[in-house]
Amino acid sequence: MGVTQTPAPDDRSRLLTPADVRVLAERLGVRPTKTLGQNFVIDHGTVRRIVRVAGVGEDDVVVEVGPGLGSLTLALLPHVRRVTAIEIDPVLAEALPGTVAEHAPGLADRLTVVRDDAMRVAEVPGPAPTALVANLPYNVSVPVLLHLLELLPSLERVLVMVQSEVADRITAAPGGRIYGVPSAKVAWYAAARRAGAVGRNVFWPAPNVDSGLVELVRRTPPETRATREEVFRVIDAAFAQRRKTLRAALAGWAGSAPAAERALRAAGVDPGARGESLRVEDFAAIAEHRPAADG
Repeated sequence: MGVTQTPAPDDRSRLLTPADVRVLAERLGVRPTKTLGQNFVIDHGTVRRIVRVAGVGEDDVVVEVGPGLGSLTLALLPHVRRVTAIEIDPVLAEALPGTVAEHAPGLADRLTVVRDDAMRVAEVPGPAPTALVANLPYNVSVPVLLHLLELLPSLERVLVMVQSEVADRITAAPGGRIYGVPSAKVAWYAAARRAGAVGRNVFWPAPNVDSGLVELVRRTPPETRATREEVFRVIDAAFAQRRKTLRAALAGWAGSAPAAERALRAAGVDPGARGESLRVEDFAAIAEHRPAADG
């Protein structure tokens, strides 16, 4: 990414107070909507904690999803090279540069706003992002996360705030009842861990569930002759009927239960096992052995 300058002492950011958030929302005519999963962070300690735990620094180009009114954006800007904020709400996307110019005038040139749906965005302008740091909308957090991990191979690490239950599912290890599609698919890209809990009162409006921080560190996908799409199809099939054995659950994928059993045995996987016991490497091995007539 080249050499960057250490932020100058006057490159400071005045963070949004709870009163600032409400005044700004009223000025813009914004009412948080469940449809877009909008819960705005209003606590200074929380946004500072997110930046600290994310471990981002002056060389990082950060993607932020759903910046909303700018609480986390303002906390990130003094510490990083650039923030590219992806915002689906046109009113919020248009207002964010002005908020940054008002609260952090010396940092305004570090911000790029992309008005788009983070689940469907096809490219991110500017330098290749090195980190994703975001308060993800609860209702689409996993699809957004998987889409951006695939779209942006330059991402080295991720720190996202999601619903606590979703955080548990993303970071679950094989063998537990909450291990499933999100756990296995995220494992294709990265090592995941819980990085802390977040209470309800740091948001406006306060959600009726707790939140959790999830940290991901990029790693090389499993070695396999199968494509990512082929591996993900096996994962989807294995968990679509998670109470069934893999022999039965993968019958549709393989063309028949006997064909599924042959593929499983060729991959070194017990046909009587269930999807929750498999690592992503096991799913990759199974994908390599799908019957050719059906693939």
